[in-house]
Amino acid sequence: MHRYSQITIAIHWLTAMLVVVAWFTAVGGRYARTDPSYVHFTVGLAVLLLVVPRLLARWLGAAPRIEDPQKRWLDLAARAGHTALYLLLIALPLSGWYAASRLGVPVSFLGIGLPNLAASVQGAPGEIADLHETGGTLILWLAGLHALIALWHQFVLKDRTLERMNPLASSDLTQDG
Repeated sequence: MHRYSQITIAIHWLTAMLVVVAWFTAVGGRYARTDPSYVHFTVGLAVLLLVVPRLLARWLGAAPRIEDPQKRWLDLAARAGHTALYLLLIALPLSGWYAASRLGVPVSFLGIGLPNLAASVQGAPGEIADLHETGGTLILWLAGLHALIALWHQFVLKDRTLERMNPLASSDLTQDG
């Protein structure tokens, strides 16, 4: 297997798109309570749901093997980067749900009301909400770095790493290209 499955590729790019949409639809400060972005909530919860099959596939060994393994420190850096991204893909939706609960904003997903994760407060929702905002920017930076590294692998190292997640690439990759 030289590339990820079509389903894994679709989930990867859908997740990436939803993270960007979530960032652009976020509202903060006083507007989060008075004019909450239900699109932001829905998209964030969709990211949380999509991370489950991604992690299952990863744990079940559905990742294609790397044709030309790099130095050990590069492998460790890749694992650390992926771990950070996965942690944020889980922590951001949960922290956003928690912050919405603290603000007293009802959270629903596709019309299904979800329970509050915390009691509503009159003032600021607390540190978790602040961390949620910071994490939202951090995940964009990490995803951007992830994309730049993929491009570096593809065009500098020429190890065809990018083709493993390219939805348009042929499913029968050969060594000659």
